[in-house]
Amino acid sequence: MRFLKSEKQSIGIVKGVLISFLFTLCMLLVFSALLVYTNLSEQTIKPVIITITGISILVGSSFGTRKLHRNGLISGGIIGMIYILLLYIISSIVGSDFSLNWISIIMIIVGLIGGICGGIIGINTKK
Repeated sequence: MRFLKSEKQSIGIVKGVLISFLFTLCMLLVFSALLVYTNLSEQTIKPVIITITGISILVGSSFGTRKLHRNGLISGGIIGMIYILLLYIISSIVGSDFSLNWISIIMIIVGLIGGICGGIIGINTKK
């Protein structure tokens, strides 16, 4: 049994993950500029990063599932999980800390919810 039913779905998932990472990069650059040039407190970093992650996955999964006609829920959830998994692996390698804490669990939940919502939005968008 194949998990992904078509090549179109596979391409959409890869496209969604890439769009999510590019959107995250752009938003983090904007946020870092705001941190440097304004009086924003450093206490805002964790909530803003969680928010940026959720929005990035929402945007990526909605673009990744736009050309699909069904299974947006599953495809969006897969996009969110792949994004979070890759982000966790990269940040663990860079920070050399493979621990799972509350922030990690929150990020997993945000990734799954953002992906599912984006998948629903994507398949319901007019082509």
